[in-house]
Amino acid sequence: MIETERLLLRPFLEKDAADVLEYLRKPAVNCFASMKLDSLEEAKEEMKKRARETEYYFAIVLKETGKVIGEIDAYPERGEPHDTSSPFDTFSPCWMLNEVYQGKGYAYEAAHAFFDYLFRKKGARRIYAYTEDYNLPSQHLCEKLGMRREGLFMEFVSFVNNPDGSPRYENTVQYAILKKEWL
Repeated sequence: MIETERLLLRPFLEKDAADVLEYLRKPAVNCFASMKLDSLEEAKEEMKKRARETEYYFAIVLKETGKVIGEIDAYPERGEPHDTSSPFDTFSPCWMLNEVYQGKGYAYEAAHAFFDYLFRKKGARRIYAYTEDYNLPSQHLCEKLGMRREGLFMEFVSFVNNPDGSPRYENTVQYAILKKEWL
């Protein structure tokens, strides 16, 4: 568990289903489209799966009320993907916050604590993040966290289809920060 002034970052519990359904009933950005939940039953099943993830996947919880307002995760990757002897010292976090709780500094508070956890406790050397070019709040968060913009990938990936069924490719911005920059 990671604690901040207003938040707890902790593993998911089965009782979190209703809170998670609130923000996954209609994901705010396309990269989360595959995580969409349609019912409380689906959310309960998802919570059973997530409850097993205790090291790299956390619910973002308001300390004051115990309400789950979002999530943050990242899994270790090899710094050099083609070298099977290279260390797992690179992480690409993903964060999502219930829209009702956005604009209050919770995303920054959670991401800052999570980055610190990855750098200080999990051996991260490099953290990078992808965000859609239209997701300005996420880009602002990356910059506030001290990440540098590394590039813009045109028509990089597709998460949803156009009305005609063809893939809708999105432009993606990449940000990153090194441990030595963080510390």
